Amino acid sequence: MHPEPSADASPRPGRAGEVFLTFLKLGLTSVGGPIAHLGYFRDELVTRRRWVDDRAYADLVALCQFLPGPASSQVGFALGLLRAGPAGALAAWTAFTLPSAALLVAFAYSAPLLGGVVGSGILSGLQIVAVAIVAQAVWGMARTLTPDARRATIAVVALLIVLLVPSAAGQVAAIVVGALTGLWLCRRGPAEAPAGLDLRVSRRAGVTALVVFAALLAGLPILAALTSGIGVQVADSFYRAGALVFGGGQVVLPLLEAEVVGPGGWVTAGQFLAGYGAAQAVPGPLFTFAAYLGALAAPGAAGLATAAIALVAVFLPGLLILVGVLPFWNAFRTRTVAQALMRGANAAVVGILAAALYDPVFVTAIVSPASFALAVVCFVLLIAWRTPPWVVVVVGSAGGILIAAVA
Repeated sequence: MHPEPSADASPRPGRAGEVFLTFLKLGLTSVGGPIAHLGYFRDELVTRRRWVDDRAYADLVALCQFLPGPASSQVGFALGLLRAGPAGALAAWTAFTLPSAALLVAFAYSAPLLGGVVGSGILSGLQIVAVAIVAQAVWGMARTLTPDARRATIAVVALLIVLLVPSAAGQVAAIVVGALTGLWLCRRGPAEAPAGLDLRVSRRAGVTALVVFAALLAGLPILAALTSGIGVQVADSFYRAGALVFGGGQVVLPLLEAEVVGPGGWVTAGQFLAGYGAAQAVPGPLFTFAAYLGALAAPGAAGLATAAIALVAVFLPGLLILVGVLPFWNAFRTRTVAQALMRGANAAVVGILAAALYDPVFVTAIVSPASFALAVVCFVLLIAWRTPPWVVVVVGSAGGILIAAVA
């Protein structure tokens, strides 16, 4: 048992090296998705190390769940910022992200070497695991984010928009429509308690971060249109996907799929889902799936550079928004307009993810009664038995090998 931090616990300055080693440990051991990551963070940084107290940690989690971007990585970035300033923030993000990114890049290079019944079975099994993982995400998010008829309707409308306009533009439209509808229909809701979070980010730094965020969002597509360089193309696609992720890491799936899969894309639907399944088995943030896709975007050693570009680009918008909002968060979060917009946008996210569950996830992975049965088994393991995702990955891979051997 570890003593609970006292109510007056206050952050003490630390060193970036200390932050790096602490988050490297978390990056190597934090499995189970963003909610589990937040539990690991609280145990290590609130209970054990007392970097912050529970109230400040809860306020920080609330902020990062409200904003677009990878919530657990944003929390870690902010904790590093609180502990050791900008160098600590960079150290926290790097250490938490690096282990899973390295593992997924290694998988990208080794997957083509997998041949025969075993290799094809593992790859098809990973695709089937993706069906169960995404179905679990849709199930859980629908219960939380669409608890009433109005928000459920917003989710259905978003699903229809994405199915009718199967591109990144359709997903942006779905989120915009959802947010505006939320402003109209979802103003009623539980009042938010005032926050007490103060990470001492100046208003000038916050405004600068927001300007940089907007400039990259508007400028990268123009730059990509003017050049054929793969690095710029990758940066544009992954930055745009990272800027639109509301609702957690699972939602990056349809956004990235719209950018990298297809006639003009860099990966096939099968490669995409196999990597997504593999991402469930590694510790750390799910956004590191971008490193796998980036490695496949260019041949040979050049894939390492595109993997690094994709990794930075998909995380950068969420971190810029976090820094930009910090100076204004305490006043902003209690406004009715802001809360209504987010209720609508989050409901739309459920519809977007449900559309992705159908295409490409289900239609790519489920090609026989046996593959459907294996997907159901994996789904029940996740939902009913609460089996850790990495165990489900092992079960799915073994099942894929068995199906391939029988076939």
